[in-house]
Amino acid sequence: MIPAATPEASLRTGVAASLGAYLLWGFSPLFYRLVGQAPALEILAHRVLWSCVFTLLLVIMAGRLRALAGIAVRGRLMAMLLASSLLVALNWLVFIWAVNNEKALEASLGYFLMPLVMVLLGRLFLGEALNRRQTLAVLLAALGVLNLLLALGQLPWVTLVLALSFASYGLLRKLAPVDALLGLTVECLLLTPAAFAYLLHLRAQGELVFGTLGPGFDALLAASALMTALPLILFTAGARRLPYATVGMLSYLNPSIQFLLAVWLFSEPFGVAHLVTFALIWAGLGVFSLDALRRSPARRPARAP
Repeated sequence: MIPAATPEASLRTGVAASLGAYLLWGFSPLFYRLVGQAPALEILAHRVLWSCVFTLLLVIMAGRLRALAGIAVRGRLMAMLLASSLLVALNWLVFIWAVNNEKALEASLGYFLMPLVMVLLGRLFLGEALNRRQTLAVLLAALGVLNLLLALGQLPWVTLVLALSFASYGLLRKLAPVDALLGLTVECLLLTPAAFAYLLHLRAQGELVFGTLGPGFDALLAASALMTALPLILFTAGARRLPYATVGMLSYLNPSIQFLLAVWLFSEPFGVAHLVTFALIWAGLGVFSLDALRRSPARRPARAP
């Protein structure tokens, strides 16, 4: 008989799994730079197609095909997953485009902003009241975005699209009664016909990059399935074992890594306007995190989204 894991062992497992997820997400710009010779839409199509194959294999190995089939007859759930699939596809597309077009800094800013957008969406759509600290955090973030808008004379659309699309995706997945693996599988299944049709169109036009740059490049495109599903699986495993506050603090590792990559490795411009904007948003995140720490029981387990 296998002994049950101790709370300390479960906590260590949770931290390791969560770190793995956030490290993979944080370093993902390096991966998408490697496949940057393909256009963003083709990379997205491959990400959807190969993720569909990979998640279906996981569902089959887990013996959950019947549960997957049962989702198809639940009209309201399917509508929610269709909406979430479109949101996550938009998020993936903009992120892939951003890291290959000198916009990784704006992308990292979007993921720093996302927790605060989620608080605002919770207020608007779930009726969750904002306390004073949360209101201050949202206002600081809004000032940061406004500063960048005024300083650069243009809307930081990459930042806003990434923050709004993924926060909205998280809201839908919070409301949808389905777990992470089955939900992602259905989303990929819904997106696959369009992705496959687009790849066929590129092939007919002689513009398909897949198959023209060698097996190594093709393997990288197929590996986008791992970059999609593996962090989510690790995150789910970690979130079930960790307190809310720990998950919340670890979540900033992802955009922090992306920020460092953008500035130090990709050498993207980082001027005074960016510094002020990041400072305001980081201040908002600090207020938000302190509020979460004050309100979270010390060892309350987190729920996976």
